[in-house]
Amino acid sequence: MITFRPADLAREHGISTQAVRNYERDGFIPPAERTPSGYRVYTEVHAAALRTYLSLVAAYGYSTSGRIMTALHDDQLNDVLKAIDRGHSQLLRDRETLDAVRKAVGHLTAQSDGAPNRSAVPDARTIGELAHHLSVTPATVRNWERAGILLPTRDPATGYRVFHASDIRDAELAHLLRRGGYPLEHISTVVQQIRSAGGTDALAAALDDWQRKLTAQGLAMLNAATHLSHYLSLLNRGPA
Repeated sequence: MITFRPADLAREHGISTQAVRNYERDGFIPPAERTPSGYRVYTEVHAAALRTYLSLVAAYGYSTSGRIMTALHDDQLNDVLKAIDRGHSQLLRDRETLDAVRKAVGHLTAQSDGAPNRSAVPDARTIGELAHHLSVTPATVRNWERAGILLPTRDPATGYRVFHASDIRDAELAHLLRRGGYPLEHISTVVQQIRSAGGTDALAAALDDWQRKLTAQGLAMLNAATHLSHYLSLLNRGPA
């Protein structure tokens, strides 16, 4: 049986020996055997556990990865698979949201590059008309206004809200991002960036960066799956 010291495991990943001991303490790798003098002795199972945990961190973050490893060591495979499923579901949701926002930005850019299509986008809408256009309630539109996402003017004669083309653009983006699960504070920041940049170029650059991050996360999930499958095979085989 091949054995390792804490320093051997730490060196492979460029981490400290204290980090290895902490991961053991937290249940992310199995408890080590001890020599008569009290020194830890790790095996290939421990090395595989550490590789698995760190690959999961790159794919799912520290919190989820810790839950996956402790559930695995508690023989709760169903909980492990559910956590992984949730991670993949969130990644798919992010991809779909990114695609939707890209389409919206492309649409908005095309509008700004050419003459406005007045038949498709009226000069102004009331709150009821805007809500109907987006299939939301007027209360939702008012919430967006309170969050700073929309800045409607007021009709001087009636005092009613008037939403112009830029407000409709911002409302469409808000609707897409809300469907993607993003909080109002995040949406407000994005919309304000578009306003301050005077268009959608800044958002397009941010979306390119978002795409790179989602691609990296997807590849990290594939890598983590490989390590997790190997580690499961070692656990099922019994002590090394």
